[in-house]
Amino acid sequence: MGARATPALTAAERADVRVVPHEYDVAHTVSDYGVAVAQAIGQEVDRVFKTLVAEVDGERLVVGVVPVAARLDLKALAAAFGGRRAEMADPARAERATGYVVGGISPLGQRRTLPTVIDETVELFDTVFVSGGRRGLQIEIAPGDLIRLTGAETAPIAR
Repeated sequence: MGARATPALTAAERADVRVVPHEYDVAHTVSDYGVAVAQAIGQEVDRVFKTLVAEVDGERLVVGVVPVAARLDLKALAAAFGGRRAEMADPARAERATGYVVGGISPLGQRRTLPTVIDETVELFDTVFVSGGRRGLQIEIAPGDLIRLTGAETAPIAR
């Protein structure tokens, strides 16, 4: 596979899903990290998705996956899970639940698979890019495979 193994790469391999790793180098201190990642791997910002962990109704952790240039619509995310409100999860709690470091949280291979919603625009592309489970690694994957491996629903959660 080339790239150093991560739980995300292992999850894809175990499921016999083809992913293409893309390694990059971007300072994590840049103001718009997601856009910088898209530029570093030479992709349109609409095809590169970020993985965000939120808390719905003050209790359950969930994942929203949206294009890097978009913002997560917390109200839409809460509604997608039948909740009333959502807020971004405490970073330490997100790291404990997923097993990944913030900035490298992947929707795949999480320590505890969290309920996931992916923005509906994911289906506009043949392949998309998501974190490969560490800073400096994106994986290219077919949207259908991403949806299947994460057990996700799609909904309009980006704004």
